[in-house]
Amino acid sequence: MPSDTKLTLDALVSFCKRRGFVYQSSDIYGGLNGVYDFGHLGTLMKRNIRDLWIQSLRNKKGEIVQLEGSLLGPEAVWEASVHVPGFHDPMVDCKECKKRFRADEFDLKKGCPSCGKNNWTDIREFNMMFKTQLGAMENASSTAYLRPETAQAIFINFKNVLSTSRVKIPFGIAQMGKAFRNEITPKQFLFRMREFEQMEIEWFCKGSEAPEDLAFWIEHRLLFYKTLGINPDKIRIREHESDELAHYSTSCVDVEYEFPFGWKELEGIAHRGNFDLTQHSKHSGKDLNVFDEETRESYIPHVVEASVGTDRLFLTLLFDAYHEDEIENETRVVLKLHPAIAPIKIAFMPLTKKLEEPTKALYEFYAQKGISVQYDVSGSIGKRYRRQDEIGTPFCITYDFESEQDNCVTIRNRDTTLQERIAIEKLPEYLGI
Repeated sequence: MPSDTKLTLDALVSFCKRRGFVYQSSDIYGGLNGVYDFGHLGTLMKRNIRDLWIQSLRNKKGEIVQLEGSLLGPEAVWEASVHVPGFHDPMVDCKECKKRFRADEFDLKKGCPSCGKNNWTDIREFNMMFKTQLGAMENASSTAYLRPETAQAIFINFKNVLSTSRVKIPFGIAQMGKAFRNEITPKQFLFRMREFEQMEIEWFCKGSEAPEDLAFWIEHRLLFYKTLGINPDKIRIREHESDELAHYSTSCVDVEYEFPFGWKELEGIAHRGNFDLTQHSKHSGKDLNVFDEETRESYIPHVVEASVGTDRLFLTLLFDAYHEDEIENETRVVLKLHPAIAPIKIAFMPLTKKLEEPTKALYEFYAQKGISVQYDVSGSIGKRYRRQDEIGTPFCITYDFESEQDNCVTIRNRDTTLQERIAIEKLPEYLGI
């Protein structure tokens, strides 16, 4: 992108809707604040992110198994995890314009961000969990909550996983799934939402090995972002100060990215101690100790957690990949996404509509292999190239009149715009398929 061009959040929101990545949820009814729907391209891209995240967890220290926990949990789970009594944000209302804000996000003495007046209600603690009732009877035993994080499903299934998967400490349980937080002021598009997705690993280890394992996972997670091709100058590690640490955390770092609205957390990596398993053992009455064959002693494992928001990483990748340049005196928008992240891998284009039949046959051949491909016949070749550049398609393949004679096609690279003539039979090797 030219140095004088900066992608704003508003411009990205517009881009995502126009190109079918993300829509405002319930848009025709005025929209639901803090909730979004993902279109075709967004859905494909998120699927690619999940696949790469799972692959990135492989390591030489221990096995990784997967879990898919329920979205609903009984009140007892959230009492034990201290979410019911402690999962609060400070809330304040402006008495003049009636708007509501998080009291810790700005200086109340400077006045309301909306109207400028300085007439506030008292600060109140607001529990961010979504509460509901199971069944027809409303009583204490039927109270449940939509999960505000995915981690607790892992902790309460720890012994089930340990016995059925036949894994040994150290090992990790990975989970991807939705979580829900009734944010007072959801903002900055996909950065802070009420309904969002997490990708999280809980790494179970001995307490004496936790500091070393925390350092290992910090480096391992940084390697993931390097692999995705994110600009390294926009990634940093920030260690939490003692007054920032969560009640369960011994130490914690954030992987931060420099968004247009500042340096913000992308992933949290923490040594959670053995707080969670201890709490659930105490509240459920179930023994969550493990037995060490070498020392002949039982102990509750410690946990190192690495948690990243899928939607927040999605947003990061779009900001990082978005570029503008000039080609033939025209501004070109191009998403320079890593090919493994790009929603569409290859676009097939007949030079003219007369060549649709052989081009479609080529397109369908690769589509049947499970590759995310697109067939594009509308408009000039130049316009079709621009369209594919804008959605991040790494390669465009054009079938022309010469293809009938030499059995070759022209393949164009998104980032360099260079074109090559390749034999159709050599396409899989060239594309690394």
